[in-house]
Amino acid sequence: MSTLFAVPDIRCERRHDGSLLLRSAEPLGNHPDSVTTSFRQWVRRDPEHLLAAERNAAGRWRSVSYAEAERAALAIGQGLLERGLAPHRPLLVVSGNSVNHLLVMLGATLAGVPVAPTSVAYATASRDHSRLREVTALVKPGAVFAEDAETFGPALDALDGVPVVLGNGLRPGATPLDELVRTEPGQAVEDAFQAIDGDTVAKLLFTSGSTGTPKAVITTHGMLAANQQMIAQSWPFLADERPVIVDWLPWSHTFGGSHNLNLVLTHGGTIYVDDGRPAPALFDKTLANLADVPPTIYFNVPAGYARLVPALEADSELASRFFSRLRLLFDAAAALPPELRERLLSLSRSAAGHDVPMTGSWGLTETAPAATSAHFDYDDSRCIGVPLAGAELLLVPTPEQAGSYEIRVRGPMVTPGYYGRADLTSASFDEHGFYRTGDAVQPVDPAEPNRGLLFGGRLAEDFKLATGTFVRVAAVRAALLSACPLVSDVVVAGEHRDYVAALAWLDAAAAAKLLGHSLDNDSEVERDPDLLAELGSQLSAQEAIGSAGHVQRLLVMTRPADLDAGEITDKGYVNQRQVLRTRAHLVDALYADPVGPGVVTVAGG
Repeated sequence: MSTLFAVPDIRCERRHDGSLLLRSAEPLGNHPDSVTTSFRQWVRRDPEHLLAAERNAAGRWRSVSYAEAERAALAIGQGLLERGLAPHRPLLVVSGNSVNHLLVMLGATLAGVPVAPTSVAYATASRDHSRLREVTALVKPGAVFAEDAETFGPALDALDGVPVVLGNGLRPGATPLDELVRTEPGQAVEDAFQAIDGDTVAKLLFTSGSTGTPKAVITTHGMLAANQQMIAQSWPFLADERPVIVDWLPWSHTFGGSHNLNLVLTHGGTIYVDDGRPAPALFDKTLANLADVPPTIYFNVPAGYARLVPALEADSELASRFFSRLRLLFDAAAALPPELRERLLSLSRSAAGHDVPMTGSWGLTETAPAATSAHFDYDDSRCIGVPLAGAELLLVPTPEQAGSYEIRVRGPMVTPGYYGRADLTSASFDEHGFYRTGDAVQPVDPAEPNRGLLFGGRLAEDFKLATGTFVRVAAVRAALLSACPLVSDVVVAGEHRDYVAALAWLDAAAAAKLLGHSLDNDSEVERDPDLLAELGSQLSAQEAIGSAGHVQRLLVMTRPADLDAGEITDKGYVNQRQVLRTRAHLVDALYADPVGPGVVTVAGG
């Protein structure tokens, strides 16, 4: 069996200003200018190999081979060019992962047309579609693709005047995708493909800051291709083992769309589009898909693993199937709680007879996305690894916290900037050309750079208590989620207050299991006495790590985070600062004396 991980060899340069420059001693290897080039090479090598599959309405897999995908993509690309799409007139995509989405994306990128995939929530969870209107005004798309007319009709209505391509259904004036697929590919699409170089824009990916206003990250073909080469050098087994993944992570996000999907295209693998996700009503679909198709690499986020682990523990047959050919577990977006990580490893030992390595990475939409990789054994789940070949990390000391650094990045996978926002672009790079990430890290061992870095959260989320003590929000959040398994997510409060408190959302399934019934509450906060009593016990069991790391009060919210209010980003993450602003009255309730209804306190608090 092929070697799984490359051995890290990291050089650290200590600068006179206290900053550290980290880079791999291994140079970045040669690679094509575009992932689409790798895709077409696999078409020539193994045309009938399965590229992608998804469940149809009858529950059976609809599949497409590499050759079938190329034929459809060339026709779609030709059709888009004939309809006036071009490098300055991108294709907007408002629907989620699907075979049709993949074919349209391949068609556009083969034709040199940038693809701008948006979060499905912009089209389906928004009342006024304001985010979608903002995105459209920014990128001025030449057309918009939606999977079906019924689900996305209201969103398409909001984009009045933008030509529509539909995967299914009918809409006046819309072009059926089948019509594009029947286009005869001509010299135009082949010329456009040959004109692609590393600087050609492949995607515009949207990310939201503290204001919630979407920014379009320019993502070039060269960025994506370089990043896949970086990953390949840290995971040498990919040279001999074509990946098979079962994946729900959205292609509007760089993790699912740039990291995972491009890994498949680069290495001639197969992706099964998972129509489930880590949500109560949908997770059974994920389990059925994993039972049907065991992956060779499995990607997920902590919320996904939190649902998967109990299901595997309860079903030994499913666990054996899941681990039967699994080479690697991959976690991203946030640190996996240590207890959950150990349960996963224990499952792999019992089901596969050996530890299946668990790894992680760190990066941003602006870094296409991987800048680091933990391609070695590590114990601390906060470890994000070491810089990938070709990436340079500049660690700049943060004056608020000794031993902590802001991490900045330079390399061929870094964005040239934000589409239509020269002001944001110039502010995002320092005088040496490093991208300012705003993330905090600290070395595992300052004397041994090969041991990697620990993630310390977003600097913009951190704050000081009234005592002047600095609060690292990511650490507090992770500790609280570990102590309180009834809680699915939290927002940490306490700026200019005397102690740390938190607003929280319940894990509804865990709460119902505890209580024996589901909760039904018309109030803005949860007040079930049995639930609050259990939360009080869990809150009191936190590890005592001082006033800045110990949540003293907790309030459980019943209303979910609001996309239109900017409380969640396009990636589905909670926007801490915005929730604290929009729910300031609940923060006041947390700190009220005497303690109000629904507020949970630690023992003696």
